[in-house]
Amino acid sequence: MYKNKTPVIIGCDHAAYHLKEKIKACIIENGVDIEDVGTDSEDSVDYTDFGIKVASAVSEGKYERGILLCGTGIGMSMVANRFQHVRAALCSGLFAAIMSRRHNDSNILVIGGRVTGEALAFAMLEAWIETPFEGGRHQLRIEKFDRIEQIKR
Repeated sequence: MYKNKTPVIIGCDHAAYHLKEKIKACIIENGVDIEDVGTDSEDSVDYTDFGIKVASAVSEGKYERGILLCGTGIGMSMVANRFQHVRAALCSGLFAAIMSRRHNDSNILVIGGRVTGEALAFAMLEAWIETPFEGGRHQLRIEKFDRIEQIKR
């Protein structure tokens, strides 16, 4: 059972539908509430629609954390990171998932359903859910993320 019971929102496209369903079941089995915004089959859909649903919910503070999946994870991470206060991390390994939380306070985990095996996806998920943000010097960097529109280049 996960110690962190923070509710999450999850979404995917057709390419990652089966992995999303398995991740959702794992989250529920570990006692965490989850909202699934789709997709609900392998029928072709636009990943952007589901990325927007999850990222907007996190951006608006309706959920502290979200999970997005598509074929490679690239499209979902690009969509999600367009939203203010979203720090979506496309992770392809356990260390990346841990560090995305520890140093970057990622609030959306992005996984590529066609490039990530189930065992690795479950390990990254657990690490991402359970790893706390360290704060400190990393908090100053997060605050810069949140002011990015105001920063002059």
